[in-house]
Amino acid sequence: MDKLKIAVIGVGHLGSIHAKIYKESPNCELIGVCDNNPEHLQSLSANLGVPGYADYRELFGKVTAVSIAVPTIAHHKIAAEFLKNNISTLVEKPFTSTLKEAEDLIKIAAKNKLTLQVGHIERFNSAFAATQKIIKNPKFIECHRLSSFPHRSLDVGVVLDIMIHDIDIVLGLVNSPLKKIESVGVNVLTKFEDIANARLTFKNGCIANLTASRVSDETMRKIRIFQEDTYISLDYKNAEASVYRKTGFQISKENLPIEKEQPLQKELESFISCVTNHTLPLVSGAVAKDALAVALKIQKQIWLKNRS
Repeated sequence: MDKLKIAVIGVGHLGSIHAKIYKESPNCELIGVCDNNPEHLQSLSANLGVPGYADYRELFGKVTAVSIAVPTIAHHKIAAEFLKNNISTLVEKPFTSTLKEAEDLIKIAAKNKLTLQVGHIERFNSAFAATQKIIKNPKFIECHRLSSFPHRSLDVGVVLDIMIHDIDIVLGLVNSPLKKIESVGVNVLTKFEDIANARLTFKNGCIANLTASRVSDETMRKIRIFQEDTYISLDYKNAEASVYRKTGFQISKENLPIEKEQPLQKELESFISCVTNHTLPLVSGAVAKDALAVALKIQKQIWLKNRS
């Protein structure tokens, strides 16, 4: 069987990692990389030993699948063109700038029977995977995602940049419609919100409190999940998870055994497998659209409050 022919569109910090993983994968063949920065493109192209393209349209007919890691504003335009040319597509998060754009990509992919996956990497974190059988009926969830100023991904605010990871995870954990959103945020170093907090209330009574910052002096990616007689603490950054259980009047702690793997590598290998075997991605366009819808509502609330 021929290997899946794949390319990466947008080879900045994250896209270049996509390209290197594909190059080393035994399950696909990296056909080329594409970027509008000539020097960056030439350097990576030479380093990986694959052709570099300034115009992504030159890849039509040469590949079966692509990863798109360009600025969010261009996600819809570029992804739509690849999907219309019968090329399965992985789009980095956030999915698109608007829900209308997301719905359009979902329709094109469905019409052409193509794989459309969105890069919500925490779904592939080993620590998160280790807790799945334990998490049953969360009553309260607390998420903290803090980082120093990134000097990249500044075309969107912190909600679409990093909080959206936790929004996606929370929506997947709580099997209930969202009832209420309360959010606050401020801009510090950019014109967008750089720190934000959102409180999500679900119809089944579960409450999720999400905090995201890209102006912190520490890095933290943690989630704590509280359910009846059990408390789960998960550290995405260090791929560690602990479970605290009530036994009588005592609380016992168990550190879950975790085989640490590279989440992005697992994500991309999963994409390759979905395209090859025609299976549904863990984070499909529809799943990513749900997270985007909540993120956009949070962002809108923040902007409206800050303008008043």
